[in-house]
Amino acid sequence: MARNNEPTVIKKYANRRLYNTGTSMYVTLENLAAMVKGNEDFVVQDAKTGEDITHAVLTQIIFEQENKGGQNLMPITFLRQLIRFYGDQMQMVVPAYLEQSMAAFLREQESFRGTAANPLQMMETQVRRNTEMFREAMAVFNPFMANALGEAANGAKGAATAPASAATPPSQDDLSAMRDQLAEMQRRLEALDAKKA
Repeated sequence: MARNNEPTVIKKYANRRLYNTGTSMYVTLENLAAMVKGNEDFVVQDAKTGEDITHAVLTQIIFEQENKGGQNLMPITFLRQLIRFYGDQMQMVVPAYLEQSMAAFLREQESFRGTAANPLQMMETQVRRNTEMFREAMAVFNPFMANALGEAANGAKGAATAPASAATPPSQDDLSAMRDQLAEMQRRLEALDAKKA
């Protein structure tokens, strides 16, 4: 266990062995995964250089978990989209957005479990929250873009509160409306890119 609320230091040696300095024992990636699940904070350092390699080790743990049969958390579509963001101008926004999304998901975990009988409702709620968090994340990097996205979102809210005659046809569900909003946001982003070019 970590002492004085400081993270446990895990040393990684050239032979790829991991040494827990808190327990004075060699550990495996499985042990580190159990520590994460038990909310035990740790940092992984290269034993020779002292470099912090926690990110690489946590990514390796995810890779190992994803390769276990029936435990895939990341759909192929998500992985493809994530790969597309590497080297893209939006790359700097993605980590904050994903972190906020996961934090919101964890905060709402119990209510999600309560709505497990209606997964569509749970997904729609999360998509709405994610869209708002994305707008907030964009505000940090580009206030002008955040305003443009806010206008698109407000327009969609206005459509949702408009009289039934002006509302979207009953054949479209909330997810279709969200897809339309995201497509509009993408169009605006591309238009801004074209102006900069």
